[in-house]
Amino acid sequence: MTSISDCFYKVKKDYYKFISSEETKKAKFKNRDKMIRSYLIPVSFWIAKKVNKKKPVIIGLAGGQGTGKTTISSIINLILVKYFKLKVFKISIDDFYKTRKERYKLSKKIHPLLMTRGVPGTHDIDLILRFLRIIKKSNFRPLSLPKFDKSIDDRLKKSQWYKIKSKPDVIIFEGWCVGAKFQKNIELKKPVNFLEKSQDKSMKWRKYVNFQLTGKYKTFHNMLDYLLYLKAENFSLLRRWRLKQEKKLFLKSKNKKNLKIMNKNEVLNFMMTYQRITEEMFKTATKFSSIVMALNEKHQIKNIKFK
Repeated sequence: MTSISDCFYKVKKDYYKFISSEETKKAKFKNRDKMIRSYLIPVSFWIAKKVNKKKPVIIGLAGGQGTGKTTISSIINLILVKYFKLKVFKISIDDFYKTRKERYKLSKKIHPLLMTRGVPGTHDIDLILRFLRIIKKSNFRPLSLPKFDKSIDDRLKKSQWYKIKSKPDVIIFEGWCVGAKFQKNIELKKPVNFLEKSQDKSMKWRKYVNFQLTGKYKTFHNMLDYLLYLKAENFSLLRRWRLKQEKKLFLKSKNKKNLKIMNKNEVLNFMMTYQRITEEMFKTATKFSSIVMALNEKHQIKNIKFK
């Protein structure tokens, strides 16, 4: 029995259970065995080989909106814990979004579009850097990290934050702009969509966002040990997948109060704030990522490249 087969045998029960929890009546996983055996188990073996017991290995997982970062990182997490017996902590850059109050102040001070969560500058980057510096120290101490609820578009109370009680072997840090590089100012001049053309005529918003990638976000990205990238074929597919994601969020959250679930037009406008960096990452992320997982139009991994 090969290592991959042995791994699959030991994790398949939990894997199937997880997949079932993610499925809806209209959205079923196809080729689920191939996804884990051909792609995610080999990726997990690759990560496990990088583990250094002296300090956690920090894995960035990037990909556009709706590519399946959370699902894929959850499956990798399952394999690393169940088969390799590693301690894994998984978190999203989304959990570090500034609060609605903080983004409101930013939108008044810099540009109204900064009220919308997502782009560099709308995260608490100082908190991210502090977390990574603490976790890299040899004398570990327990810590708490924020948790963001997209259904209310705000950070949860501290009592609901993540708790890290022991030093992890692996940290999976996923996010759509993790590893993003800044553009030259001349590249910012031409709007990439109607939102930039109509709401950012002065380029103040995109210059501010781009500038963030030259400073503390660059420091953050340099603190990652490796980057994995989920590459979609085009931005149109991401729009389609993100709309499905919002419907799923509604079904999970419809009993909550003060919901901030977006309708179709709101999602499409929301996606326009992501377009510039996402399309730039289509061109650049494949060059500096350790692993690139290409997705087909059916939302399935079609091939994988290790560097």
